[in-house]
Amino acid sequence: MEPSATTLDAAFWITSLAILVLLMMSAFFSGSETALTAASRGKLRAATDKGSKGAEIALRITEDNERLIGSVLLGNNLVNILATSLATAILTRAFGESGVALATLVMTLLVLIFAEVLPKTYAITNPETAAARVSPVIRLVVRIFAPVVEVVRVLVRGVLAIFGVQTDPDSHILAVREEIAGALQLGHSEGIVEKEDRDRILGALDLGERTVEEIMLHRSGIEMINADTDPQDILQQCLESNHTRLPVYREDPENIVGVIHAKDLLRAMYKLMTGTEGAGFDALKDFQISEVAMKPYFVPDTTSLDDQMRQFLRRRTHFALVVDEYGALQGLITLEDILEEIVGEITDEFDPYGDHPVKRGEDGHYFIDGATTIRDFNRATDWNLPDDEANTVAGLVIHEAQTIPTVGQVFSFHGFRFEVMARENNRITRLKVRPL
Repeated sequence: MEPSATTLDAAFWITSLAILVLLMMSAFFSGSETALTAASRGKLRAATDKGSKGAEIALRITEDNERLIGSVLLGNNLVNILATSLATAILTRAFGESGVALATLVMTLLVLIFAEVLPKTYAITNPETAAARVSPVIRLVVRIFAPVVEVVRVLVRGVLAIFGVQTDPDSHILAVREEIAGALQLGHSEGIVEKEDRDRILGALDLGERTVEEIMLHRSGIEMINADTDPQDILQQCLESNHTRLPVYREDPENIVGVIHAKDLLRAMYKLMTGTEGAGFDALKDFQISEVAMKPYFVPDTTSLDDQMRQFLRRRTHFALVVDEYGALQGLITLEDILEEIVGEITDEFDPYGDHPVKRGEDGHYFIDGATTIRDFNRATDWNLPDDEANTVAGLVIHEAQTIPTVGQVFSFHGFRFEVMARENNRITRLKVRPL
C-alpha cells in the first residue's frame, strides 16, 4: 500500500524527527552503560589524580553499580519504547495494519545498528575516555531516576531472595586481587606480560595470604652453634659456614639462647687476641659467646609473610626463629626468604645449590631436591602442582602416597609422574618429575 500525500504532513515529519532524537538518546544510554561498566577504576583513579573532572565523576557514580545500571537501563528502555510506539503510530497511519510489522522491522534494525552496536563498539574501544565524557549527564540521570530505581532495586532483591540469591554491591571491592591476577594471567597467555613480571606481582599479592610456616627453613636443616663448644671450634665453624647469622643453643638444640653474627664474633675474638700482647689464641679461653650473641627473636608459625616483612623492617633485623603454638622450635625465616617469594631465588657465591635449584634433563624430566617448595617448583616450570596439603614436593608425594616411599618407587597423580631417586632416613632427598 502506497502512502497518500495527506499522510506525509507536518505531523509525520515532526514525529520522524522525534524518533531520530530518541534513537540518539538510546545510543547515548547504551554507550554510557558499556563505557561505565567496562572502564577500569584504576585508570579512572589515575585520570582523576591528573585533574580529570569527568573521570572523578565517573569514579563516584560507579561506586554503586546497581543504582547506575538501573538508572541507565530505565532511561534506555523509556526512549526505546517511546521511539517504537511513535514509529508504529506513523507507519500504521501511512500503511494501515501492515505498518505494525514494518515498524517492528525498521525499529529493530535502527535500534540494533545505531542505538546498540555502534555506540557500544565505540565505548568498548575507549571505555575510560567515553566514561569521563558521559559521566556528568549520567550523574544527572541517576539523580532524576533515583526514587524509581530504589523501588525497582527493592523489588529485584526481593525476587532474588525468594530464589536464595544474595546480592552484594560492594563485592567488586573484595575482588580486586582476583581481577589483577586474572589480568596478569591473561596478559601472559597473550604474550604481553613476561613470566618474570607476572610471578613478581603475584608473589607480592600473595604475601598476605601465606604464612611463615610455608617458606621457613625446617629445624632439621638449621646450622647451630653449641654455646659450650671450645671458642676455637666456634670460630672454625663460623668461618666454614655459608651463613652470616647462626643460632646459639645451650645443652639442647631446642634451648636457643641467642643468635651470633659472624662480624660480631670476629670483632670480639680479634679484640681479645690483640688485647694482651702475645696472647694469641690463648686469650680465647675466657671467651663467652653468650656475651656477644644477640637476643633471639621468635615468631609464631601462623604469622603472615606480609606482617613478618613489616616486623623485620620495623625491628631492623633480618632473622627470626619460628615456633609453634606450644613454643617448640619449628624452623627459621629471614627477610631474604620473603623477598624470594616476590623476585624468585636469590643466590650468591656462598650458596652451594644456588646455580641450579631445578635441573631439567634432556628427556623432559626435572630433577629436584625433595625440600624444594611446590611454589618455587611451579614458578620454575610454570606448572600448577597443588600446595594446599604440603609445602614441599617431597611432602606432596608423601601425602598422596600415604606412606614413606622407597627409592625407585613411581607415583602418578595430579597429571604428573614422580620417581623417588634418593632417600635419607625418612626424608625424600631427590625426585624426578615430568608431566604425564
